[in-house]
Amino acid sequence: MERCNLTHVSEFHLMDFSEDPNLHPILFGLFLSMYLVTVLGNLLIILAVTSDAHLHNPMYFFLSNLSLADIGFTSSTVPKMIVDILTHSRVISYGGCLTQISFFVLFGCMDDVLLTVMAYDRFVAICYPLHYSVIMNTRHCVLLLLLLVFVSLLDSQVHNFVALQVTCFKDVEIPSFFCDPSKLLDISCSDTLIKNIVTYMVSILFGFFPMLGIIFSYYKIVSALLKIPSSGGRYKAFSTCGSHLSVVCLFYGTGLGTYFGSVVSSSPRKGVVASLMYTVVSPMLNPFIYSLRNRDILSTLKRLQLWKI
Repeated sequence: MERCNLTHVSEFHLMDFSEDPNLHPILFGLFLSMYLVTVLGNLLIILAVTSDAHLHNPMYFFLSNLSLADIGFTSSTVPKMIVDILTHSRVISYGGCLTQISFFVLFGCMDDVLLTVMAYDRFVAICYPLHYSVIMNTRHCVLLLLLLVFVSLLDSQVHNFVALQVTCFKDVEIPSFFCDPSKLLDISCSDTLIKNIVTYMVSILFGFFPMLGIIFSYYKIVSALLKIPSSGGRYKAFSTCGSHLSVVCLFYGTGLGTYFGSVVSSSPRKGVVASLMYTVVSPMLNPFIYSLRNRDILSTLKRLQLWKI
């Protein structure tokens, strides 16, 4: 194993977007605007769901929690990045890094599992419409929410525990704009085998299985829709899945793009751009997808006079 001298690290240095100081005001304005749009858009979704009694059903209950998770997900990284650009500092303390990892993984996993639960909700609504109100009653929905929060907390604590075991680092430079758990392990002196085992186990448990659940749900949904004789009936049934499917493609598309981009490309700056798509752009676009493609949300926002088309 490689010998390391950095056994007592009190802080890390995050990667800068640009070495040109003239670009910093532009980047500051851009990321601040994107963050405010993300928070405002998701808050509008939550407001629409809570204020309209017609939207008090399982699908919109989970949608409002997805919006809340998106706010937490983007807030775990973007405010720190904006402050760093403003102050021209890329330093984050060791404790701050662990805290950022905890919240980033917590809300990221909540996003992941919520999308799976929402796919299950559509599966029950389309494949078992007569039993939908019984299966997806208020008690079951709350239990599903508590279960996914528990799973997300478990995932977060597993990442935190692994990070705490790393006491020796090759460098203090993290090739990312936030404390990415995988990037932190890359600069550690821990055994590569152990690092890979932990990474793959977590990816399978909290990434592959939820994605498999979504694929299975939509397989059953498509199978049920093919049995509907009229094309109008098929379209009406599947239209309730359009927004969710778009968000799933965006979430997993940017996530897989980030992963494969870091594997294929050796340029850290390209990896930063890919991570930006995953952590900032995806949560920002979700409210637009659900509001513009969902008549119920759009009509509620119009009634509240908060959404101008």
